[in-house]
Amino acid sequence: MSERKLSRRRFLASASVAAVGIGVASRAFGVPAYIRNLGKPNSLFKGVQVGVITYSFRTMPSSAEELLSYCLEANVSAVELMGPAAEAFAGAPQPPAKSGDGEEENGERKAYLSTLADWRAQVPMTKFEQLRKIYNDAGVSIYGYKPSALGTNNTDAEIDYAFRAAKALGANQANVEFPKDPAHTKRLGAIAARNKVYVGYHGHLQQTFDMWDAAIEQSAYNAANFDMGHYVAAGYDPIAFIEAKHRHIVSMHVKDRKSKANGGANLPWGEGDTPITEALQLMAMRNYKFPATVELEYPIPEGSDAVKEVARCVAYAREALKA
Repeated sequence: MSERKLSRRRFLASASVAAVGIGVASRAFGVPAYIRNLGKPNSLFKGVQVGVITYSFRTMPSSAEELLSYCLEANVSAVELMGPAAEAFAGAPQPPAKSGDGEEENGERKAYLSTLADWRAQVPMTKFEQLRKIYNDAGVSIYGYKPSALGTNNTDAEIDYAFRAAKALGANQANVEFPKDPAHTKRLGAIAARNKVYVGYHGHLQQTFDMWDAAIEQSAYNAANFDMGHYVAAGYDPIAFIEAKHRHIVSMHVKDRKSKANGGANLPWGEGDTPITEALQLMAMRNYKFPATVELEYPIPEGSDAVKEVARCVAYAREALKA
């Protein structure tokens, strides 16, 4: 990435923090709410909260402040926040640099994961609450948190941390790739229930109509982080799934993929076989409250970047909902 673009991103990140300061000052001097809200993002269309998973910005510098600036630029008012940016903001130990020596790297990686587990077990929630305030003051809510703390090799203390951090960020869900072992969904569901925060299980091409049923039976806090694009590429109809399972969906990833019969390619919105417009209109009509999460996975066109493409997806959703 060019120094010019990096400088622009640093400026945007600084500007977003400055905007937060202006918002705080405005409240202190009693400026009316309608003035304070000017210039803030709004991706709530016809009652449907369109958000973005910050994984969508993986090709760009990704500190918590930079991610916020991208949301402001793309008119996104809600996010599913990936773990690394939030944990770095909260002072987590950083992973070792790659050395090129496989054995040495494995040893360093194990030591790092042990140190990270200890940090997660003991870290106070103060910095996560601070990050929530920075985002909220800029007009962005955090509805989901996806740290690397919910796997089979993570300790119970790490899993408990994931839900506590999610709650401190303002999220109602901590999300993870769907585990293969039912014993693990039972374990996660029990810890989620203690914290009263949902665990949203994300699926890829292994998604089926009944994939989540057994986990949902295990715990009222086991839920679906459904991916409608992958579901289409697996050969299924997402509209039927949404209608039948909406009570158990805590968030839904939106992308446009070709159907299984047509090869399954990831494409810009409107060019694939995923019924994005129909799904968003169904959510509005039925008053479904789970967010529709932009997940940018199609190749970024020459001359564009992730922020511009996320903004295009948000605009597409707005037009689909005639908002």
